[in-house]
Amino acid sequence: MSELKVGVIGGGSSYTPELIEGFIKRRDELPVSRITLMDIDRERLDIVGGLARRMVERAGVEAEIVLTTERQAALEGGDFVVTQIRVGGLEGRARDEKIPLEFGIIGQETTGPGGFAMALRTIPVMLDLAHEMETLSPAGWLINFTNPSGLITEALNSHSQVRAIGLCNGPITMRNRIASTLGVDGERIGLDYFGLNHLSWIRRVSLNGRDVTADLLAEIAETPGQSSVLDFPFDKTLISALGLIPSGYLRYFYHTDRVLRQMQQAESTRAEVVMEIDRELMELYKAPDLKEKPKVLEQRGGAWYSDAACALISAIANDRNEEHIVNVPNRGALKGLPDEAVVEVPALVNRSGAHPLVIGEMPPAVRGLVQAVKAYEELTVEAAVTGSREAALLALVAHPLVPTAGVAEQLLARILEANRAYLPQFE
Repeated sequence: MSELKVGVIGGGSSYTPELIEGFIKRRDELPVSRITLMDIDRERLDIVGGLARRMVERAGVEAEIVLTTERQAALEGGDFVVTQIRVGGLEGRARDEKIPLEFGIIGQETTGPGGFAMALRTIPVMLDLAHEMETLSPAGWLINFTNPSGLITEALNSHSQVRAIGLCNGPITMRNRIASTLGVDGERIGLDYFGLNHLSWIRRVSLNGRDVTADLLAEIAETPGQSSVLDFPFDKTLISALGLIPSGYLRYFYHTDRVLRQMQQAESTRAEVVMEIDRELMELYKAPDLKEKPKVLEQRGGAWYSDAACALISAIANDRNEEHIVNVPNRGALKGLPDEAVVEVPALVNRSGAHPLVIGEMPPAVRGLVQAVKAYEELTVEAAVTGSREAALLALVAHPLVPTAGVAEQLLARILEANRAYLPQFE
């Protein structure tokens, strides 16, 4: 394999040391000669880039770390481009979480009206980037970690020619939690997994090919308070009736009242907590004697981010024909959804891309929810690309967490006003 050039858009993110660690771990299978970190914030870029250089130097990896505020410099000639941007910053995330609460609706970074607002800001920027990449690195792969990942990947696949695969650390986190519960290595676990990004279920879990789903469902139902598999105490009767293991994000749909009450009573939003962690990380990263990612980074979220990203890149670069759970066009994998709709499913990954495995019919208990959220996603992409207020309104009306059309109309007006600086398409 020839040496690889990797561009990271949003290289000033506090997550970047996690990614650098992933490339260091895989130095033998991923000979990366240059990693270009690009960010619009020069101060953060210099802080994070300085740590990245110290990490690479300490590990004895001969990879050049280039820092730039020019996006084209990170895209040009890149074999892989990793996107991890946040349009509007953490302040934008805080607004996304707070505004829905004014209407008695869950405010969350990627789910519901919060994710809707984030997508409206982010999709035009990501499409500009994709169109530049079509010219500057047409043979490259865009690995998208930018949230809401499924929505962004849907926009990239429907409105650009770039070769894009969406990725989330959610599936690998669930796999590793299951492995920990069973006391085995994660590589021995197989998941029959399906849904959309942040709206997914596990239908079957195998350990070395043996079905252990029933044992896990029993563990989830019998553990008081909170299972070691899930990060939320779902009702036991619900888990038993479903016969499926839900992702933690399904708390917003299955236990809306409980989660909303917790958010309304909380002293601060998750965004405000993350801001404090982020400030602490930036101070730590400045230390010239720090040459590895600090443990406090685990509190930021994004566990196993580097494992998911670097393993996927390796599967493409080394033509592994390896199974990964990714966000890709459906192409018949899930019945009841359009072929072009982006879904989160297992796929065989090789040098030609990610090829979704056939999942088949969704259980009736979850099919309607998936279809409703996918309709919301399609309308959100249309609104973000065209600036159509009608499509934006219909997107919110379609979302299961928005109670009425009247509330949707008021909410939309509030979101557009609060994000005016980032939404020129609606002017």
